[in-house]
Amino acid sequence: MKRIHFITVLLAALFFTITLAAPHRAPAASGAEISRDAQQALQKLYNTSSGARAIGEKAVSVLVFPGIVKGGFIVGGLYGEGALIKNGYTVAYYNTVAASYGLQAGLQKYGYALFFMTDGADGYLNRSDGWELGIGPNITVIDVGAAKNLSTTTMKSDIYAFFFDQKGLMGGLGIQGTKVTKISK
Repeated sequence: MKRIHFITVLLAALFFTITLAAPHRAPAASGAEISRDAQQALQKLYNTSSGARAIGEKAVSVLVFPGIVKGGFIVGGLYGEGALIKNGYTVAYYNTVAASYGLQAGLQKYGYALFFMTDGADGYLNRSDGWELGIGPNITVIDVGAAKNLSTTTMKSDIYAFFFDQKGLMGGLGIQGTKVTKISK
């Protein structure tokens, strides 16, 4: 009886989380909307993290996914669309997709930015026909607080990842197994 009660409460919490946190616009945004949202998210990240701003000044390009939705109950997934920014301008659009299976329940919305520090890493993104993060160039996930300790002498990775604007109820953030694919807008 306790197990049925627990599952009922968990399902009700999941339903209310999905109802309250679901995006209110159509999932397929226009290029202009994606570009605007990515530029705003990157500026907000720079305003809250001087380390992200310093890395951004050295980066060849920045791939920003401003609104990723991740959800699941046993089986989960995530989806988001983003823009590749070079010299302050959007030059391409990408989506990010992942699926997972395991002990999980909830819904979460967040964003992340990938700072490409070398021409080789940036080129790898452009050459790949769908890039699975964690395979290819070296990626380092940076906690916003730890970014304060980075300097040009300690920055050794090809790509740095920053997560931001986390909202919702779901444990864990990661990029391993996430696929990034170029899309037309």
